[in-house]
Amino acid sequence: MHFDGTKTYVATDDLKVAVNAAITLQRPLLIKGEPGTGKSVLAAEVARSLGVPLIEWHIKSTTKAQQGLYEYDAVSRLRDGQLGDARVKDIANYIKRGKLWDAFTAPQRSVLLIDEIDKADIEFPNDLLQELDRMEFFVYETGETIKAETRPIVMITSNNEKELPDAFLRRCFFHFIKFPDADTMRQIVDVHFPGLKGRLVNEALRVFYDLRDVPGMKKKPSTSELLDWLKLLLNEDIDPALLRESDPRKLIPPLAGALIKNEQDAHLLERLAFMTRRRTE
Repeated sequence: MHFDGTKTYVATDDLKVAVNAAITLQRPLLIKGEPGTGKSVLAAEVARSLGVPLIEWHIKSTTKAQQGLYEYDAVSRLRDGQLGDARVKDIANYIKRGKLWDAFTAPQRSVLLIDEIDKADIEFPNDLLQELDRMEFFVYETGETIKAETRPIVMITSNNEKELPDAFLRRCFFHFIKFPDADTMRQIVDVHFPGLKGRLVNEALRVFYDLRDVPGMKKKPSTSELLDWLKLLLNEDIDPALLRESDPRKLIPPLAGALIKNEQDAHLLERLAFMTRRRTE
């Protein structure tokens, strides 16, 4: 299996090398990068490119590692026993399979996405060390061992909210998705908006990267937010000339709510516009 990118996802050469290295080594691919740089989408594109199923496990702050393996619903079994339900005779009726179980027992090789692993408790990665390393786990209630006959391609994303344990990192192939430069971003825009007028793209990219370079920005606009902004600009039929506004009273770009996502950054841009007006008066 070899990943060469897809028509709907612009993968840089170093990203393709990382994906294929993880496939060859049969190690989980740990992907970090700014939010909105396509970390989670990558797993879907790899699955599509290789023609294999995608199994997604989206991690929350309350997610426990055991949930990825299986859960035993003892409460339901007790209730059914009190009601005289014949299902209680087979404990397997109360075992709920997790995403790792699904990936291990899939009829063909699959891509398993463990999305935003850093949202969970600090012990979460350590609790999955053996299962991801050996590709098997034991079900105590039924006495069976679930083992992967074909190892899934495991892709793990992190937004760096927490440091991951060294023992977990040793078992992964690591790749950091760099924020796209202007040329790569043009390719991404062209995938989503084929044939878009060059002048609008040029002006929008200039404004976008200028915003990212503003000192003190708490939340820099991401690739996904740029695409949302372009969609709005097209929908409102915004003249590209408005994006090259020289009037200091109009320095904040139109529809800036697609790019600016908190009041601190909005106030920062307003102060910069005010200071620019003062200097030009």
